[in-house]
Amino acid sequence: MATQKPVEWVNSLMTRFEEQLPCRSGPQTTHSRINVEQNKESLINISKYRFSLVIAGLTKILHSVNEMRLHSQFQPEFEKNFTSLNLLCWIPSKDQPKETSRYDEAMNVKSLLRELCQFIDVPSENHMVTQLKNLASKVLFSLSLNNFNAVFSRISARIQELSNSNEENPDLIDIELIQHINLDVGRLIKLLNEVIQKFKSLKKNVYVVLITSLEKAIWNWMDTYPKEFMDLQKKTNDELADCCDRLFDLLDNYAENNKKRMTAWPLQMMLLVLCSKILEEIINADAGVPLSSKHYRKRQFVDSVKKALVPHSSSKQQCEAAALTCVRLCKTSTYLNILDNNSIVFALAQSVINDLKVLLFNPYKPFCRSQATITQDVDLMIDCFVSCFRINPHNNEALKVCLTAGSPSTYHFVLVCSLHRIITQPRLSWWPQIDVVYSKAHELRSLFTDTLTKSNSRLYKSYTPTNDT
Repeated sequence: MATQKPVEWVNSLMTRFEEQLPCRSGPQTTHSRINVEQNKESLINISKYRFSLVIAGLTKILHSVNEMRLHSQFQPEFEKNFTSLNLLCWIPSKDQPKETSRYDEAMNVKSLLRELCQFIDVPSENHMVTQLKNLASKVLFSLSLNNFNAVFSRISARIQELSNSNEENPDLIDIELIQHINLDVGRLIKLLNEVIQKFKSLKKNVYVVLITSLEKAIWNWMDTYPKEFMDLQKKTNDELADCCDRLFDLLDNYAENNKKRMTAWPLQMMLLVLCSKILEEIINADAGVPLSSKHYRKRQFVDSVKKALVPHSSSKQQCEAAALTCVRLCKTSTYLNILDNNSIVFALAQSVINDLKVLLFNPYKPFCRSQATITQDVDLMIDCFVSCFRINPHNNEALKVCLTAGSPSTYHFVLVCSLHRIITQPRLSWWPQIDVVYSKAHELRSLFTDTLTKSNSRLYKSYTPTNDT
């Protein structure tokens, strides 16, 4: 049947896969769990030869789930969501067999994209939803590797629509797709050109999501293709540099007040780093080297960021924007080999890192923008801690602050999360390893013991005995 009637066979296997999910068959036993795993393995293997059939079947399952979610039945279907998306993550995206026409393949990808967008668009209300969003993101990343044009067309079409739209609350989920796609340097250039062409025509309510998504896309590119980023520092890609130069200027016009600078400055710094020749000219101007007049605004931007990083020399909002921007800069510098002392990015990072640590790791005045941004502020401090460690692991003032028992508990949390990231994140060859902090083992142990004692004490105090006790 598998060779004579492949469509019927795949459909039969897909039906069996769906029926054996816990949401259909009830609580799993060891036997049923094994059956589900066997079906998953079979579908993964079949997808190597009948990719479109498997994708079409899984898309139908996701569609039925999304239909149920619209009727407030999302929670019971979590297992089906999770298993289906997890399976899609494992289906190979490279070397897909051409068993269908290009048109059919494009239609399958479009259908799958439509369903995946439903998961990306769900608010992260709880851990289960966050898991689903992360899986959907992985599927999009994998899908875009081999079907980039289909994904990019959806993004491009939406940018075009938004450039001609007067909607007050437009749907921006297709813009958010930018955050989840696989970009090499060629695709990044294509994306930037598309944005540049439409940027001035877009309404103000689109800019924040677009700018945030572009920054995330650049980070994804650096994480996926770090060698491409390193090569740019040795040999400029003129086409990319031109895109970054033009988009920087557009953002500079957009960032007319402190609130907008908070959004634009981090991306502007990333764009400037990708223009190595321009950045070098700006840095060398401090030593008296002539600066081209067309780069005055970029030098003014760098000077403004440096100045704003010192709390009493600028407004609170500007200082916070500068903190975000400089953490991005320091993090970017770690993607370059630390042995390359001539790196202009390193030079710029070194010029701000001390002020940055003073701002973010002050035990007497912990960095906090607002109660609503505590999670983001902690993430920012973790990024800063890890970056400082990778830039100079043997001279880390942030580590001293976080290890001090009397420091706010937020810093203790930042320390644990940072060390965990240093241990678990896939490493670039020059990143220092965790054994650098082994000498602090005694202090770490004392910190954990103290935290445990305080936690137990709070639990004891909160316990109110009843009359029967």
